[in-house]
Amino acid sequence: MASGRIIFLNGTSSSGKSSIARELLDILDDGVYFHLAVDGFNAMRTKRELGAADLDAALRRTRMGFHRSIAAMAEAGNDIVVDHVLSEPWRLLDCLTVLRPDDVLFVGVHCPLDELGRRELSRGDRPSGLAAHQYDLVHGHGDYDLECDTSAASPRECAQRIKEFLPHRPSPTAFTRLRRRYLTGSQESPTA
Repeated sequence: MASGRIIFLNGTSSSGKSSIARELLDILDDGVYFHLAVDGFNAMRTKRELGAADLDAALRRTRMGFHRSIAAMAEAGNDIVVDHVLSEPWRLLDCLTVLRPDDVLFVGVHCPLDELGRRELSRGDRPSGLAAHQYDLVHGHGDYDLECDTSAASPRECAQRIKEFLPHRPSPTAFTRLRRRYLTGSQESPTA
């Protein structure tokens, strides 16, 4: 059985990843795609209060489980649209470890800070300043197969661009290059 394809959307909170993912599920017509979002995994967690250390440990386990769920779904032949925020270097390293790099189309989802702030305020379901805090962290590795700016293009236009690019993925992929750099190379930090 062939592994599934993974369209991996990485960007800050409120950058438009979920909107692009929904559009991709609507327009991709060459397979059955599943949208796996880190927010969905976070929403499954118990709602009781946890201390800071317990919460950090639970979030780390949640994200590690999320990464392995992506890998398992793809390994079973499912095509996946991933919606994630790689705001800590270990998250990227873990994804590079568990995902097959040739299966991943790595897409950077960008949006200017002022627009992120406006979206965050209008959503009302995110802590103020979250996107600004993540802004320099999520793209610190500096390597994508494709990038889009959701302030310059609608989610549908971004999805269409991704759809058109998908059959022309580069070789080596960004995940292959990043894996060589961080896992088999000098072991430098993804945000260094």
